[in-house]
Amino acid sequence: MALRKILIANRGEIARRILRTCRKRGLAVVAVHSEADRDLPFVREADEAVEIGPPPVAQSYLNMDAILEAAERTGADAVHPGYGLLSENAAFARKVEEAGLVFIGPRPEVIEAMGDKVNARRTMERAGVPVVPGTLEGVSSAEEAARLAESVGYPLMLKASCGGGGIGMQVCRSREELIRVFPSAQGRAKAYFGDGTLFLEKYIERPRHVEVQVAADGNGTVIHLFERECSIQRRNQKIVEESLSPSIRPETRARLVEAAIRAARFVGYTGVGTVEFLVDAEERIYFLEMNTRLQVEHPVTEMITGLDLVAMQLDIAEGKKLSLSQEEIRAEGHAIEFRICAEDPGTFLPSPGSVELFQPPEGPGIRVDAGIESGNAVTPFYDPLVAKLIVSGSNREEALARSREALAAFRIEGIRTNLPLHRRIVEDPRFVRGKYDTRFLETL
Repeated sequence: MALRKILIANRGEIARRILRTCRKRGLAVVAVHSEADRDLPFVREADEAVEIGPPPVAQSYLNMDAILEAAERTGADAVHPGYGLLSENAAFARKVEEAGLVFIGPRPEVIEAMGDKVNARRTMERAGVPVVPGTLEGVSSAEEAARLAESVGYPLMLKASCGGGGIGMQVCRSREELIRVFPSAQGRAKAYFGDGTLFLEKYIERPRHVEVQVAADGNGTVIHLFERECSIQRRNQKIVEESLSPSIRPETRARLVEAAIRAARFVGYTGVGTVEFLVDAEERIYFLEMNTRLQVEHPVTEMITGLDLVAMQLDIAEGKKLSLSQEEIRAEGHAIEFRICAEDPGTFLPSPGSVELFQPPEGPGIRVDAGIESGNAVTPFYDPLVAKLIVSGSNREEALARSREALAAFRIEGIRTNLPLHRRIVEDPRFVRGKYDTRFLETL
């Protein structure tokens, strides 16, 4: 079916990003927003805007009924969930479909299967995709965890089965430490995801985090759009991503993309998604998780391929076949993304406040996806990401040179941001060489 009006069930820079592609296609756009966000650009730029609740996410952006009422009231025929919030909530996808609307993403049962990390591990084992050694069942008590840890071995990672974004993850190097941290990890999992089930995974020392972008249509065609290096992380949250990875061998890349396509095909995936892997020092690869949505870092893939991933999502949602074969997709040049967050660069605590000046850089190879403008307020209710600086070049050296210039020119006043941290990263010799892992920031 041809889509006419899209409701964007998200906010900030991703709402503006989706809106931009919808505009190019001549589609009407409905924005939903909380009271706190009524003055943000995405609300003003939409054709229609519906206020759905007070600032707390549980009363606004996670309020499924309010979002669906807004869709019905405005005559929307599809819902784009963006990323975060309800984007990987199978119950929401099911409600959207039951309301007679198109959910721009995979089927609810696929979201469900890959959203539960324990189930996803079992599924990938059946698919023949290598997984990190660990438990294939959920663990509900510290005593059970300690018993199962004997077969997994230390150090290990304690993780939330229904989690994401690094929340609740805890490295344990001994039985005593595992028993001590289990209750708090379980409590965080319950508080953030409504499910306190945990699982154990062998901890791989100093890995790289590399993910593969995939796309699949309803006719069984699955393609990859190369990989992204995502190893610059703070507390398991990515802050810098680049494509292609500067560190893996061509044969490792071939194994990564083959495993990602196998994973997507095995679960009957449709839409745009990402299969994430850990790569160890010997370049063995291990499945980490599958994100059944658009990624924050999708722009670096767009920059090297020249493709619009949101347009690809819309095409697939309309039942169209993928317009390009694998052989037609080329990676040209290099791209790096820097997540600009409203946080104190020393303590990493959020830094809400009024943005007196927002002046992004301009120039060749520079793209800025921003959720704010000068005069807007950054509130404490949501993720501190305010903008993404994406820089591309004909090669990595040129992309790095442009990145240094762009970061130096980027001005945000009124709030504190992590721009100083990014400026240090691009000067670090390890980053310049492309030889870094997930513990890079610990020694910056």
